[in-house]
Amino acid sequence: MLDIKFIRENPKLVEKKAKQKGYQVDIDRLLTVDKKRRKLIEEIDGLRSQRKRVAEKRDEAKGQLIKKDLREKEDQLERYQEEFYTLIRQIPNLPLEDVPIGKDETENQPIRKWGEPKKFSFPVKDYDELGKTLGITDTETASKVTGTRFGYLKGQGVLLEFALIRFALDLLTNEGRLRKIAGDLNAKPFIPVIPPVMIKPQVFDKMARLEPKEERYYIPSDDLYLIGSAEHTLGPMHMEETLKEKDLPKRYVGFSTSFRREAGSYGKDIKGIFRVHQFDKLEIESFTTSGDSVKEQDFIVAIQEHLMRSLEIPYQVVVICSGDMGGPDARQIDIEAWFPSQNKYRETHTADLMTDYQARRLETKVRRNDGKVEFVHMNDATVFAGRTLLAILENYQAKDGSVLVPKVLQKYTGFTKITS
Repeated sequence: MLDIKFIRENPKLVEKKAKQKGYQVDIDRLLTVDKKRRKLIEEIDGLRSQRKRVAEKRDEAKGQLIKKDLREKEDQLERYQEEFYTLIRQIPNLPLEDVPIGKDETENQPIRKWGEPKKFSFPVKDYDELGKTLGITDTETASKVTGTRFGYLKGQGVLLEFALIRFALDLLTNEGRLRKIAGDLNAKPFIPVIPPVMIKPQVFDKMARLEPKEERYYIPSDDLYLIGSAEHTLGPMHMEETLKEKDLPKRYVGFSTSFRREAGSYGKDIKGIFRVHQFDKLEIESFTTSGDSVKEQDFIVAIQEHLMRSLEIPYQVVVICSGDMGGPDARQIDIEAWFPSQNKYRETHTADLMTDYQARRLETKVRRNDGKVEFVHMNDATVFAGRTLLAILENYQAKDGSVLVPKVLQKYTGFTKITS
């Protein structure tokens, strides 16, 4: 949620920036409602003071008139408050100045590449064929048991996934190794967390991730949603708290199963387990002061790149344009891995800077060393998800149908190749 004071002082800018993200917002109505509710608050405060003085004089007749007037104004205020919060929550976070302006994913901007796509001396197989041939993925059985866009991960595929998780956690919890990536930034390690995979609707809304609801799995009997990413329950860990500046940054890395209905992806990636309803994911969530949040995002992207380089998978870094960003995002940077079977880069990681947009809704603040209290800034990002495993399958496939295990993962898997 944006600061209403900022909106009052910059109505045209807010309207313009929201439009760049594809949002049509009624700033005029918001400011009208805001003005009326503030006037009512003043009037109500005045009436309460007046009622107190009248009570001291024991003037019951006048006291009843004030009580009636007060009740009417409080009812009006309640209606205006409800409309105010509805309107202000419809306004997205504003893109930072370095975010490219564009309408959709076609206008995202690659900014650098690493690694040369491997040239194979044999016809490459896609991850789906490799997974089935090697016996590590099974979507046919899953479709009978659960339905489409679900899959079983089995055998050496499971060990490979958890090797990725262990490899990443060993880096993220090691201050010495992080310092080599952080440069002059605080190299404080990440705290590992296994968060709940269910969340209350009210908290989901405070995270500004409840919408679009058609993407969410809802359990009516318990009034709970299944999360779409670990960040959804990592972000509220400090809800309604005031942190101390000396304790920042607070960095977490959460592992969870994630659930997405993929309602808006009809016809996309329907084969295999690239775009599924359930997948495992290791996710970063961090809390910083306002002055450190952009550097924190750059640090997180540097971690993502370090991990991908260690796996020796070619990738490109892409700055997401305004029209392709999520509502709470102020800046989004993706990493796309090379998929030989598709002859193109596909998104495997994202890093989202929220500034104080989520924190304002969550009431998560920081008391600065000078005593000033402000909202924290929040970042979240992918460490590894299922698509990284698929990129390994494709980039490390061999002519005999086996898949080599990246060198950095072999000490975790205990084997050097996946065979049928």
